[in-house]
Amino acid sequence: MKNKAYAVLAALACLLFASSAFADKPVEWQTNLQTAATGIMEEITWFEHYTLWFIIPITLFVLLLLIIVVVKFREGANPVPSKTSHNTAIEVVWTVGPVIILLFLAIPSFQLLTAQLTPPANPDLTVKATGNQWYWSYEYEVGESPLTFDSLLMKEEDRAALGKEDKKEYPRLLAVDNEVVVPVGKTVRVLVTAADVIHAFAMPAFGVKIDAVPGRLNETWFKADREGLYYGQCSELCGKDHAYMPIAIRVVSQEKYDTWLAAAATNIGDANKALMASIDAAKTVDVAANAAQ
Repeated sequence: MKNKAYAVLAALACLLFASSAFADKPVEWQTNLQTAATGIMEEITWFEHYTLWFIIPITLFVLLLLIIVVVKFREGANPVPSKTSHNTAIEVVWTVGPVIILLFLAIPSFQLLTAQLTPPANPDLTVKATGNQWYWSYEYEVGESPLTFDSLLMKEEDRAALGKEDKKEYPRLLAVDNEVVVPVGKTVRVLVTAADVIHAFAMPAFGVKIDAVPGRLNETWFKADREGLYYGQCSELCGKDHAYMPIAIRVVSQEKYDTWLAAAATNIGDANKALMASIDAAKTVDVAANAAQ
């Protein structure tokens, strides 16, 4: 009986937390960056923590100096102010000190920028993302006839029809009707442009953010290390519906991606539903396996 009770509790825990672990998105009261899903985002997270080792001590030091100045050199404690106008030692310190600090920040930041802006020579997949007012259009450069589809903000009344009633996995104002689907562990090149005004393609968990400029083709890339559903948004003020222009990327296994791609060539909606069904089936198997253990 005790083992069965533990199995039931394990199954319930898996059901409760499966969807939240599956979808990477902003959460309430979030103060840190989203969990990294790519190597680039891991480097960004490291660099953010690294800079805090400089920012916090400098901030506290400046605060301490301000307090000393306020207390020690106020009119009541220092009625006759000093007329000192030059101090060689202090001038050397406040010139050399910031230069050294900036060098410690510049070297890793240049290395990170180089990694971000230097895509691998032979990407496994190329996707073109075009920003429109106010939705995204995607084009997969595969085969002789590229796959193209639009991705719009999902309306609340369409949840049932799209099979996206779980608001934890498909949150309001972030879920879309058609997600971008890519294989896990593969290098994806993203060509970004716009059809009307300047937009920005941003995916926090991937460490990706690049402007979509009309008449210009910008390039970025990512390689997702874990499967899941990831959310981003247009990050450039692009008009009245700027806040309703989300980005959703679903990372799946190579086998699921190949099956989806073949089906999407004829009907993107049916392909998405079949993919979601296969993912839900796999999650059910995982829950059952955990419960049996």
